[in-house]
Parts: sequence; structure tokens; C-alpha cells
Amino acid sequence: MKTAAAILSLAIAAQAASPDTAASAINQLGIDLHKQLPPTGNVCISPYSIQSALAMTFAGADGATREEMQKVLHYPKDADAIHDSLAALRTGLDAAVAESAKVAANSKEWGGPSEPIVLNIANRLFGQSGYDFRVKFTSFVKAKYGAPFAMLDYRRNAARATREINDWVAGETQKRIRDLIPPRALTADTRLVLANAIYLKAPWAHEFYRGATKPAPFHIAGGLPANVPTMINHSHYRFVKGAGYVAVGIPFSGDGLQFIVIVPDSVKGVAAIELKLTAEMLKSCAAAKTQDVILHLPKFKIEAPTVPLAASLQTLGMKTAFDKPQGSANFDGIAPRKPDDYLFISEVFHKTFIAIDEKGAEAAAATAVAMARATAAPMDEPLEVKVDRPFLFAIQHVPSGACLFLGRVSDPR
Repeated sequence: MKTAAAILSLAIAAQAASPDTAASAINQLGIDLHKQLPPTGNVCISPYSIQSALAMTFAGADGATREEMQKVLHYPKDADAIHDSLAALRTGLDAAVAESAKVAANSKEWGGPSEPIVLNIANRLFGQSGYDFRVKFTSFVKAKYGAPFAMLDYRRNAARATREINDWVAGETQKRIRDLIPPRALTADTRLVLANAIYLKAPWAHEFYRGATKPAPFHIAGGLPANVPTMINHSHYRFVKGAGYVAVGIPFSGDGLQFIVIVPDSVKGVAAIELKLTAEMLKSCAAAKTQDVILHLPKFKIEAPTVPLAASLQTLGMKTAFDKPQGSANFDGIAPRKPDDYLFISEVFHKTFIAIDEKGAEAAAATAVAMARATAAPMDEPLEVKVDRPFLFAIQHVPSGACLFLGRVSDPR
């Protein structure tokens, strides 16, 4: 049992941590990876999920591998601060959920959404039974990330281990993320999988009236228009007018989370906006003032396939973590590094789901880092924003600016 002094000490440490470091790293890595995705079509990633899984991995990195990961993942000089900052962000997300529960409890008296935000975030480590993992590492990720350590047997039955991990992910995401890890992706040499799963179901602060949803033109992929189901609402939204784009922040219940749409001025302008997308742009959407806006927003759903991120992360400079060149990976903090037996990242698997309709958003994501064993201002008139062309979107934690999801819609059909 913890003493009162120990509990007080932990409370003070948690209070001192800020989510800003994590929010900046999440958004910057999210933008870097978004720019590595296909330049056309609908795409979606969860920067929060990817950072969570890689931050756990980073906790066991050493030497050049740690230095490269620190740079690519946009961690500060005191890189270990990322762990407490992610914990502080998690606390902030929990507060947003709690605030939405208050709104739901008062909905009969004051109106508004009658359902609270549902947010489930889970971390877990799946290690090879009998492998020499460091207790210090497994204890650390359990304490900082709430990630229990489960033992599987990749040596004897990698297919069964894959099913167990995928079943865990499906359960944590209300079955929205299935088959995160493809068949035969894990082998007898796999020693550890570090997994993060996130599920979100969030009602709008002010629902779109279903009866107002009508077919309206949308310029598919920046080309000829096609009619798509389009919602309309007149409310106060956060609004940013930037160079070549407008951004609208649509609050979810409790106002701790929001859905951002970034709409280019030009029908074919989404690629130009992606090129100049920065963490500062995303943060400005969280800090923007509200304005009176008539918003036309298409309904859409994205069910993306599993995306392997190893190549993208190596392009960004994270090479030795993937044992490039051979023999360079250093995860001695996870398990003792021996000349003929050491860990490296074999692949990072990522998968997302998102759907937007009149009631709100439902989104889910999962990330698995597989590690293998190696040998050798207000206006009088309301503004009108028509989202009738390819656009960017994000689901954002307003107080910190951290983006849980980030993507592009080229065709909402």
C-alpha cells in the first residue's frame, strides 16, 4: 500500500506535467506521416495512437537508436518528459469525457446531447514467453501507460499469437478495427508487439437536424461535382481564415473535443494546403474565437486498410530502430542486447476507422509495433462555409491542441 506521502508525491508530479510536449509531438509526427500517405483518395491516421505505441518503444531504446527516435518523434531535449506529458494529456482527455457526462446528465433540464462521449484508450504488450525482458521496462510501461504484459508463443504458433492480438484490438475498439496485423506478418522470430488501441464515439454539442440533410454537389477529388448527402447547421463554431483556406472547429459535447474541417479556397487546393500544414496551424484551430457560421458538411465514412509505417518512419530518419544497417538496432532497455540476439522493429502496423453523421463522430484506431529477434473577430452576418471540395479533417483535444485523428476526404461517397 502506498503511504500518504507517496500518494501526495505522485499527485504533485502528475500536476506538474503539461500535455503541451505530447500535443506538439503528436501533431508534428502526424503531419510528417500524413505527407507520406498517398496524395489522392481518402486517408486517415491517428497521430495519438502512433505516438503512444512508439513512445512505449522509445522507453527501451538506447544509443543512436534513441537519438534517431527522439528526433523523428519530435521529442524535446529532455526526451523522457514525453512519458509524463502523455499521461497529462490522457488526464485531459478523461476530463473532456467527464464534462460531456455532466452535459448528458443535465440534458433533460437544459437540452443538448443526452449521451456522453465514449473514449476508450488501451495499451498492451505481447511478449514471447520465456524471453529475457527487463523487469524495469515492463514495470515502467505498466506504470506510465497502463500497459499490462501478456505472454504469447510466437516461436511455436505465430498465427495464433496474431489472432490473439487482433482479437484484443477488436475488443478494445468495439470491433471497428479488425485484423490490424495481417496474416504471416508475425513470425517465429517475433519477440514483442507493443499495441495501442483507441475508440471514440462523440456526440456534437449541437446536432445536425437529420431532416435538413440533402444531396448537394461535392467536387470529387477536385474534379467534376457529384451529389452527396450533405448536412447543414447554423451555430457558433471556432473559425480561422488562413492563407488559401478556412478552418471550422465543430465542438463535441462538453467542448473538450472538436472536429476540424480545413477547406481550401480552391476546388483543387487541398494538396497545396497539405504542403504547408503545420502544428501551429492545427493549434490555431484550438485557440480560435467562435463566429456565427452556416456550415454545409458532407457525411462520410473511412474504413482504411492496415497501413505499414516502417518505410515512412525510415524516410523520416528512424533507421537504426529497424536495424538499418544490420546490427545497429539498440533496444537494450527492453531486453539485454547480445551479439547474436537483439531486438529491432520489424514493422509498425496502423489502421483507422471514422464516420461522421448528424449525431456526431465515431472513430477508432490501433497501432502495433512488432519487434523481432535479429542475429548478426465576430461579424454581423453569419459566415457560410460549404465543404464541397476535398478537405482535411482532424479530431482535436481543444485544451492542448493534440489531434487524435488526422486525414483527408477526397470523395465522401
